[in-house]
Amino acid sequence: MQRSARLQPTQPQHAHLQPAHPPPAQPAPSRVRWLWWLLAYSSLALGLIGIVVPGLPTVPFVLLSAFAAARGSQRLYARLLAHRRFGPMIVDWQSQGAVSRRAKWLATTMMSLCAAIMFLTAPQLWMAATGTAIMAVVAIWLWRRPLPSA
Repeated sequence: MQRSARLQPTQPQHAHLQPAHPPPAQPAPSRVRWLWWLLAYSSLALGLIGIVVPGLPTVPFVLLSAFAAARGSQRLYARLLAHRRFGPMIVDWQSQGAVSRRAKWLATTMMSLCAAIMFLTAPQLWMAATGTAIMAVVAIWLWRRPLPSA
């Protein structure tokens, strides 16, 4: 397989869905574009770290990465949309503001686990209560998001 053939982004399986906020037609000016590029790759790195580190969310960082990549790296944006796991999630969010039921349950379970760990390890009760209250607000907001349409 030629090197150039591997670098070409594949057509995503969900290409029939059009994002509500497509990337800008023209990339950002070069003096700002590198900031978008840096934000895209930094947030993607944090999202990938969040896969293995409890308490560090993956989905918000991947969504932020897609948002920034659309403005700073069309290549990364195309790769994220073509990704078998991240692509459908990004398109659902961009087109409908939707989050899957599985993602909602997973996020709620992880936040509950983190809250329990905080209450067991926090030196002061108010510290654990503050973190838990913030996670509860996020969970309420998350469950109010629509489910993706089939």
